[in-house]
Amino acid sequence: MLAAGDASSPGPEAAADEDGRIFLVQHRWWKEAQEGAGIDVHGVPYAVAPSGPTSYSQRMFSLIMSDYTATFVLHRANDLALQPDAPAKAGARSYALVVADVFDKARSWHLDSLKANGKNLFLTEEASVNIYPIMLRVSVTRGTNALTVKISKKDNSAENFKRANKILVSDPDPVHIWDFSGRTTFILMNEWNRIPQDPRSSDQEMPLEIQFYDISEPTANGATGKKDELALTMGGSALSNGSIMDMDLDSSGGICKQVGSGLIGLDNLGNTCFMNSAVQCLAHTSKLVDYFLGDYHKEINPHNPLGLKGELAYSFGDLLRKIWAIDGTSFPPRQFKARLARFAPQFNGFNQHDSQELLAFLLDGLHEDLNRVKRKPYSEAKDADGRPDEEVADEYWGNHLARNDSIIVDTCQGQYKSTLVCPLCKKVSITFDPFMYLSLPLPSSATTTRTMTVTVFSTDGTTGPCPYTVNVAQSGYTKTLIDALSNACSLRDDERLLVAEVYNGSLLRYLEEPSEVISLIRDGDRLVAYRLPKDSEDAPIVVFKNERMESSLSSFGRKSWKNFGTPLVSNLPDTINGRTIYDLFLKLLTPFRALKDDDTADVDQITGKSSPVNETSDMDMSSDAAECSSINNNAGEDDIMTEGGMEFFLNSERFPNPRMKIEMDQTITVSNSKKRLLVTVSWQDNGLKQYNFDSMDSLPEVFKTVLFARRPQETCSLYACLEAFIKEEPLGPEDMWYCPGCKDHRQASKKLDLWRLPEILIIHLKRFSYSRYTKNKLDTFVDFLIHDLDLSRYIRDRSGQISNHYQLYAVSNHYGGMGGGHYTAYVYHEGKKKWYDFDDRCVQGLEKEDSIKTSAAYVLFYRRVQGDSSLDTETTTVASDSTS
Repeated sequence: MLAAGDASSPGPEAAADEDGRIFLVQHRWWKEAQEGAGIDVHGVPYAVAPSGPTSYSQRMFSLIMSDYTATFVLHRANDLALQPDAPAKAGARSYALVVADVFDKARSWHLDSLKANGKNLFLTEEASVNIYPIMLRVSVTRGTNALTVKISKKDNSAENFKRANKILVSDPDPVHIWDFSGRTTFILMNEWNRIPQDPRSSDQEMPLEIQFYDISEPTANGATGKKDELALTMGGSALSNGSIMDMDLDSSGGICKQVGSGLIGLDNLGNTCFMNSAVQCLAHTSKLVDYFLGDYHKEINPHNPLGLKGELAYSFGDLLRKIWAIDGTSFPPRQFKARLARFAPQFNGFNQHDSQELLAFLLDGLHEDLNRVKRKPYSEAKDADGRPDEEVADEYWGNHLARNDSIIVDTCQGQYKSTLVCPLCKKVSITFDPFMYLSLPLPSSATTTRTMTVTVFSTDGTTGPCPYTVNVAQSGYTKTLIDALSNACSLRDDERLLVAEVYNGSLLRYLEEPSEVISLIRDGDRLVAYRLPKDSEDAPIVVFKNERMESSLSSFGRKSWKNFGTPLVSNLPDTINGRTIYDLFLKLLTPFRALKDDDTADVDQITGKSSPVNETSDMDMSSDAAECSSINNNAGEDDIMTEGGMEFFLNSERFPNPRMKIEMDQTITVSNSKKRLLVTVSWQDNGLKQYNFDSMDSLPEVFKTVLFARRPQETCSLYACLEAFIKEEPLGPEDMWYCPGCKDHRQASKKLDLWRLPEILIIHLKRFSYSRYTKNKLDTFVDFLIHDLDLSRYIRDRSGQISNHYQLYAVSNHYGGMGGGHYTAYVYHEGKKKWYDFDDRCVQGLEKEDSIKTSAAYVLFYRRVQGDSSLDTETTTVASDSTS
C-alpha cells in the first residue's frame, strides 16, 4: 500500500494528468495547506460585488425578471495583496480558485495532518465534504480589469444555483476570491488579444465550470452534492479507496465492506447516454463489482504498452465505487469519459456513439490495464492437421491465456471454432479464437432481402415504361436482380434485359457483369431495364438521349441545352442511315404520343431542313476519334433549332460533348467494340407538344424511404439469432480467403461454432447494418429468455462439466433510428429482487419483469447459473451486503 501522494503510485499520478478541473475552496483551508506543504503558487485577489440591485428583495425580483440569472462583477483588489493577514481575517467569506493537481496536494496535506494528530477521519470535517459543480459564464468589462460573472438556473440545478448565489452575495460581509489557477488571467488576456482585431464586437462570454469544495455543510444535507469519497483519486489514502462515512476498511486499506444499493444514475454530459447505458450494465455485473470494490490496485499493469498505465482501471474503479456508495446521488462521469477517450479517441467530444462499441473498447482497455502477464511469450498457432478438436482448442486457449490473463478474461471471454473450406481444392482450415461478446445477426427480412424497383422499357415501341418492384437477396449479384426482374415482367424466352443506371438524362453505367454485387447500388439510384431480343446479343444498339432548351439561374436566365427524360434503346439493323435512325426513334415514341395518329406531322417538317454541313454521304464510326473527327462541321444554333420538332446528332461515349449532325441520307457504320451508337435528339418546343414525357421524367428510385412509415413488426427468438450465427455461408467478394492449398484468394465457405462459454455472456444484437451506400436499423422484436437460457446444444465441446445455462441480469436499450436515438439500461437488482430502469440520472423500478422485453433491446448480459436455477435463488456478496 502506497502512502497518499507517493510519487511512485501510478494511480494518483495518472489521475492528475491533464485534469482541467478548477476547484473553489475556502481560503483559510487553502492557506494552511499552502504554508504546510510549501506549495509555491501566487494568486490574484478579486472583490465580488453584485451587478444591479443590492437589497435582497430587489435581487430576487431581478432574478425573476432576468430568467433566473444572477450577475456579479469581480474587481481587482490589489490592496489585499499588500495585506498578508487580510485573507485570514476574512474567514469563510474568502475563497481560493486552484487547479486540480494543486488541490490534490493541499488535500493530501490535510489528510496526512489529521492522521499524524491521531484524529479519526470520519469525525472531522474532511470526512463529510461535498463537491458541487457550478457552471459560470464569464466576460470581460471593456477597458477594465473587471470580470462579469453570470450564474443561470438554466446551467445549474436549483440547489447549486442557490449555493452559488450564497457564496458570491456580499451581504453583510465582503466576499473576496483569490485566483491561484491563472484562469481569470487567461480570460483577460484572451479578451485583450481580441480587441484590436474586432473592436466593434460585443462582450464574449466564456463558460467556466468550477467545483465547489464545501466543508461547511454536513453531508446529510447535500441532497444534490457529490460524495467526495473518490473524486480526488488519492491512491492508497483511506478516502481514495472508496471509504466514505459509515464504510469500513480492513487492515490493508481500500476494501469496501459496506456498500450502497447501486441505484445511482449518471448525468448526461451531452449525448453520453450510450456510455451511461453500457456502464450501468457493467456496474451491476456482480463479479466486476466485487473485484473493483476490493483491492484491485495490486493487479494494475503500468508497463503494458497496450494499456493506459492503469488510468482507465483506476477511473472505472472509482466510478463503480461512486455508484455503489451509501446514500450517493447521481453525478457526472467526466473523469471516466476523459480517461476512456485517451484509450479510444473516437469517444472524445460529445457526438452520439454506439453503446456496444464503447463496451468493446472499455472491456479491452480494462483488460490491458489489469493484464497479469508482464512479459508476453511468443506463440505460433499450428494447423490442426487432423488432430482432435479438443487438443487443438486447448492449445489455442493455452496460447491465449499465456499472453492474456485478467479479471476480464476470467469473466467475459469465451472461445469459438471457425471452419473455412476452399470451394476448389476443398482445403479445410480450423482455428479456435477467443471472443469477448457474441454479435448475433437478426434473421429479419430487412437483413436477408432487399426491395428494389426498376423501370422496364420496350425497345420496339409496343408498350410504355412500367416500374417493377422485386425482392432480392441482400448479398445478391446483378444476375440475381435480373432473374427476379425477368420473372416480374414476364420476360419471354426469346428476350433478354439490358439493365442500366440513369443519371441526368443519360445512361451512367450498364450492369452487364453478372457477378457484380448489388450492394453497390444505392437506394437513391434510378435503374432502367430494356427488353431486347435474345438472339441479338452481338448486334449493335442505338441509345437515344433527349435534350431541350432550358433557362437556369446560374446562367442568369439564358437558355442552354439540357438533358431530360430517360434514354430510349433499340436494336440496329445491318444497314443504317439517317432515315433509319429517325424511323427507329419515331417508333419508340409511339407510347408517348399525345396526338392522334392522323395528326402526325409531315416527315420533312419534323426532321427540319437539310443542312449541307458535310458533303460526305458515308460516316465511318470505327473509333472514338472518327466519331469526333468533324467537330468543326457542327451546325450552328440557328440551323439546329429548325421549325421541325427534332434533330439528331451523333455522340461518342468517351467524348459526349463533340457531336455531328446526322443527315437523312448519310450512311452510318458502327464498328466500335461496344457496338453502341449514342444519338442525341434535340427537341424544339413544337415537337415537345406532340408527346407526353411525364413517365420518362419521373423514374422511381430503387428504394424510396418513407418517413414515419409503419412497417409490420417482425419477431424472432434469440435461438433463431444463434442459428443464423452458426449457419454456414460463403464469404463475400470483399472478404476472400487466401487458400494455402490453391495459393490464391478464394470465396470460401465459413462456419462458426461455440466451443466454450464465459461466466458472463454478452450478446450483441446486430440491429445496425451498414453498406457502402446504405445504413439501416432493424426494429425486430427479439424474444429472449430471462430465465434459463440453455445453450447446451450449441456447444461443441462436450468434455467439460460446466453449466451452459444462463440468466439475464442487464439489457442495454436503443430507442430511435439511425439519425439519432437514446440509450437506457434495464438492470436486475439482486438484493431487492427487482428490475430497474436506468435512464441517465433517473432510476426507477419496474412493476413487471416482462416489460424489459422490447424491440429496443440491443445488448444482453447473461450470467452462468447451475441447471435451471432462477435469478431469485442466487445472490452475490454485493447483494447480501447491500441488504444487511
